[in-house]
Amino acid sequence: MMMIRVRSRDGLERVTIDNPNITVSELKTLIENQLRVPVSQQTLSQNQNLLLAKTLEDKNRFTDLSNPKTLISSLGISHGSMIYLSYDGERSVAGPQVNPAGSFGRKMTMDDLIAKQMRVSRQENPHCESVSFDRDAANAFQHYVNESLAFAVKRGGFMYGTVSDEGQVQVNFIYEPPQQGTEENLILLRDPEEEKIVEAIALGLGMRKVGFIFTQTIGQNKKDYTLSNSEILQAAELHGESEMKEWVTAVVKLEVNEDGGADVHFEAFQMSDICVRLFKEGWFETDCGAEFDPKISRMKKDVVVGVKDTKEVDNDFFLVVVKILDHQGPLSTTFPVENRNTPVTMRALKNHLDKTKNLPFVKRISDFHLLLLLARFFDLSSDVPALAECVQLQSTVPEGYQLLINSMATAA
Repeated sequence: MMMIRVRSRDGLERVTIDNPNITVSELKTLIENQLRVPVSQQTLSQNQNLLLAKTLEDKNRFTDLSNPKTLISSLGISHGSMIYLSYDGERSVAGPQVNPAGSFGRKMTMDDLIAKQMRVSRQENPHCESVSFDRDAANAFQHYVNESLAFAVKRGGFMYGTVSDEGQVQVNFIYEPPQQGTEENLILLRDPEEEKIVEAIALGLGMRKVGFIFTQTIGQNKKDYTLSNSEILQAAELHGESEMKEWVTAVVKLEVNEDGGADVHFEAFQMSDICVRLFKEGWFETDCGAEFDPKISRMKKDVVVGVKDTKEVDNDFFLVVVKILDHQGPLSTTFPVENRNTPVTMRALKNHLDKTKNLPFVKRISDFHLLLLLARFFDLSSDVPALAECVQLQSTVPEGYQLLINSMATAA
């Protein structure tokens, strides 16, 4: 006898299985019998992002549990495993009714009882002591948004650096993935292969992904919120994906100064523990259309805020302010940045090496964005970590690598 946990838009449920060697088809039949969801309506996955899929096309991208003949044991599904269920239509969720309680005589369902326990309150202290930005990295990001995009469309990136034992986060470079920004939304068109390269470089540099940074537009600055409901959803998703308690979300925006001019302003937050939990468990309504108040996050079921049962939560309840510092990190940020309007070519490599020819070779390549270009032409498991480690230690770059890099630049 074993139990599998099933997360759907209705919350967390359990399916009991007699034989651990059943197929996906047999699992769907058990879900139909025990949870009352017809097999024909079920989409299953071990990826929690299934619960965010809005269209049939989106759901069809989750194929890990699509073959009815696959044994669930071959997918690593065993006692206590979590799978995610998406379905269309309505169903009657099985569960005990609670008899009228107290003098009010009100019947409480199981959902009501869960809501009574799901309290949303402000989290006073973050899990990280502070976040410090490398000045050059922060400037390269905000300068592009200010000078090239004029804060008219949103832009985002992943922050990489280190975390001390005391929870102090240092950001030393920002990777900007492929993306599409509008005035209100930021769509990350993430490239798994490119992100593998980024992770390999970061590992060689002794760094890791530590947070997410994005900009708000001029149009947003006229609205009365710190983060919009769609920004809360995106930040909570990335925070949850990181599985990292010190994860930081940074916001860059224009603010009017005392002289009537505009200053670029950085703010840093953590999504509260309850925010990340609510997102992972599928409580958030993900439709953030223009007709909804952007400073309010809507829940699928009532939560308790103060003494009130509500489906609407002020976004500020989910934000924990993080202190911002700055520092001069070990990397330069003078090489063109990836995935912007102008593609980065080998001509940029030649220009960069020409400008820095009086520096030691390791100094000339001590730039994450340059390493990202080079890494596309080197072996990911050996060459990339070796080059990145030279940069981390500021040690001599082997002559073979120097010759190869110089020849790549010369051929441009």
